[in-house]
Amino acid sequence: MSLYEKLLAGEEKLSLVGLGYVGMPIAVAFAKKIKVVGYDFNAEKVALYHRGIDPTREVGDEAIKQTKVEFTADPEKLKECKFHVVAVPTPVNDDHTPDLTPVESATRTLGKYLTKGSIVVYESTVYPGVTEDICVPILEKESGLKCGVDFKVGYSPERINPGDKVHRLETITKIVSGMDEETLEEVANVYKLVALAGVHKAESIKVAEAAKVIENSQRDINIAFMNELSMIFHRMGIDTKSVLEAAGTKWNFLKFTPGLVGGHCIGVDPYYLTYKAESLGYHSQIILSGRRINDDMGKYIAECCVKNLIAQDIGVKGARVGILGFTFKENCPDTRNTKVIDIYNELKEYGIDPIVIDPQADSDEAKRLYGITFDSMDELHDMDAVLVAVAHEDFLSIKPEDVKKWFNPAHKTRVFLDIKGIFNKADYDTDEFAYWRL
Repeated sequence: MSLYEKLLAGEEKLSLVGLGYVGMPIAVAFAKKIKVVGYDFNAEKVALYHRGIDPTREVGDEAIKQTKVEFTADPEKLKECKFHVVAVPTPVNDDHTPDLTPVESATRTLGKYLTKGSIVVYESTVYPGVTEDICVPILEKESGLKCGVDFKVGYSPERINPGDKVHRLETITKIVSGMDEETLEEVANVYKLVALAGVHKAESIKVAEAAKVIENSQRDINIAFMNELSMIFHRMGIDTKSVLEAAGTKWNFLKFTPGLVGGHCIGVDPYYLTYKAESLGYHSQIILSGRRINDDMGKYIAECCVKNLIAQDIGVKGARVGILGFTFKENCPDTRNTKVIDIYNELKEYGIDPIVIDPQADSDEAKRLYGITFDSMDELHDMDAVLVAVAHEDFLSIKPEDVKKWFNPAHKTRVFLDIKGIFNKADYDTDEFAYWRL
């Protein structure tokens, strides 16, 4: 019997190493078909899963309560599994070089408990070559086994979009790859259990790694173009959203919008590609140019807020500014690599101490990563400026009469920044508001 057949028969188990926004939904999906061990070194996170709590909000508490995943923080349980999926973050360092520490650490742990006949599939976003050139030697060293003889490897990049209820694991085509044809078939068959939209068999692991890293690089470049257009059109006195709505009536116009580019994918993955290119003697032109534009948007937005305060004769130093939304994207609790922190920090440079309100965000994570404590909506009063940074569903029903109550009543004109353009511009195109959006 093949490993795939043994998994179906319940004779073997699949392990999921890394139970975050990507790994946990995959584990839950596989557990509907086969036996699954969900491993994470974070015992506190595992304890939440045991209590039926989904801290990521990706599948919901009820799905966690009902799942058959065997959640554990004990790496010994990995010995019981033959098919392993590694789904851990791959961030960048402060100098924008790849930080492979999480994937290397997970690989070392897995290697200690790897058994003969296993297949290890990586889902973490990496530059081409990491799986075979970096991860395989670690697996061999820790296990004492030989890749290609005692175990096989594959790569299947994650495409889950945190907070997205439409593009889910079940509805998107899954790229799969393996070190040889036999491995490719096994990996493809296993993923077909959960990738109901089908799989695409890449011709090599490096091709699959490259495909993933360019997907987000392409989005990053397109958003950078939109951000640059926004800066240009503001100087012309033209509303960018209106321009994009007009241009979007053409059949082949790509409908991207300006905004903050954070998170652990779009704002990170391009640096993996350019790092590898640099090591081969090629200095990126377009990709790094786009990265520079997007990385500077928080500073640009803060400067526009300050300029609007000055235009209304409102003192900048000590101004009361409210920021609504702190996560890296809407309807998601994840604050890792959020670019709203850039707005916050830049405003502080001007002597402003903003209050931050986010009903969706993981407050413990924000406190740990940024030292920020969130306020409640009740604190939103006597403001000199309010900036809606994230398009959470919680904010979509806000009306102009609600907004007016947030401001210092002494201000005849209220400085209101709608970064994502989620409100109707006509509602705020009055003398009562100095309305600004990207």
